[in-house]
Amino acid sequence: MTGLERFSINQMTVKQLSLPELADACAGLGIRNVGLWREPVRSYGLEATAALVRDAGLTVTTLCRGGFLTAVDPAQRAAALADNRRAVDEAAALGTDTLVLVSGGLPAGSRDLHGARERIADALAELGPYAERHGVRLAIEPLHPMYAADRCVVSTLAQALDLAERFPARQVGVTVDTYHIWWDDRAPGQIARAGAAGRIHTFQLADWTTPLPEGVLDGRGQIGDGAVDMREWRAYVETAGYTGPIEVELFNDGLWARDGREVLAETAARFVEHVME
Repeated sequence: MTGLERFSINQMTVKQLSLPELADACAGLGIRNVGLWREPVRSYGLEATAALVRDAGLTVTTLCRGGFLTAVDPAQRAAALADNRRAVDEAAALGTDTLVLVSGGLPAGSRDLHGARERIADALAELGPYAERHGVRLAIEPLHPMYAADRCVVSTLAQALDLAERFPARQVGVTVDTYHIWWDDRAPGQIARAGAAGRIHTFQLADWTTPLPEGVLDGRGQIGDGAVDMREWRAYVETAGYTGPIEVELFNDGLWARDGREVLAETAARFVEHVME
């Protein structure tokens, strides 16, 4: 299939496929890029995964995920920092230069958004240099505000950049994900801000469809099924100087219930139709 040169399939989109099945399906469709998740990589084995993608000729565009850096308890903070250092090590072993960070929600009983964001900055001050030494960049992903309490207190690109800009771009940048920012009329300007500083470390796509499912986490729509103009957002990042892989990351129970190879082929076709043509 033509038009897939920049397409990257995030592993979560077709999580029903094992890593060998995913590699084989990508080869059959001419897909050369994948975004991986730590849990299935750990289950398959880090070294085995690295060998599998290398032998398949696949480029790992990102590793998901690090983060969850908002804890107040010293032991929990130390554990989170240690886990993020392991995530950096895993990213380096897989050959990707980008570790996506989901920053973490409010600690139980807390209402202090400002304090939580400052603890993220404190953690980045330790993790950024460590990541740089391993050839890995940290990409702060702002999540839609509906996740602020329990998953990510960084809700806008402006907030993500305010954190990232405390550190060199070679250490910390941002993830631009259409699902989370399509509603924000300030986001195009923030994309330009990120691009001018070389801080767009990855660009991810998912559509916004309603009604959202109960729990909302698994409501990311297939490309072309929802409200997001994918070509418009592609133009924003490209105007800002980003020419790298474009990763499709979908959490969707309906897609997961289907044959994974069929979903992969459909997603690739939707990418060509709604993003690249």
